Amino acid sequence: MADITKLWIADKMREIMKRKPLSKIRVTEICEAAGIERPTFYYHFTDKYDLVAWIFCHKAYETDVISVESSAKAMSQMKNDIIFYRRAYEDTSQNALWKYMLEYFVKRYTDLAKEKLGTDVLDTQIAYSIRFYCMGAVGMTQEWVLNDNVTSAETVVILMFNSMPEILRKIYF
Repeated sequence: MADITKLWIADKMREIMKRKPLSKIRVTEICEAAGIERPTFYYHFTDKYDLVAWIFCHKAYETDVISVESSAKAMSQMKNDIIFYRRAYEDTSQNALWKYMLEYFVKRYTDLAKEKLGTDVLDTQIAYSIRFYCMGAVGMTQEWVLNDNVTSAETVVILMFNSMPEILRKIYF
């Protein structure tokens, strides 16, 4: 039931973001659009930024982050919902989407490295390389969504994978 409610609220947020930038949207407006009370919203999300991050993470969770095909498909879906993602990336508040994305991908790549290496703790160089790679990938994704109307999603993913530090390429591929 909770996931259905979250999906409903997320759908209404996407509709609102087609008309307004994130900075102009208030939780009251989201609640009115979803037909819910404020406590229901706050039961599921901390604030509107948490909601936007959840929308992104919900989609990203389905992606195999070390598959060109899966990652390119996810990025193509971003282009299909370009207004939402542009509005999310344009926001430069303290809770900007790129910060949520960075932490999300650092955790995904860290967990994957631990699994592939059969360890609970990564050495400093691997942990640094993961953060370094994720910062670049998130930044380039933001640039692609905001400014690039030409480069295909598959090309962007291939460029990202080719830019991955060698230490990580050996772990993941």
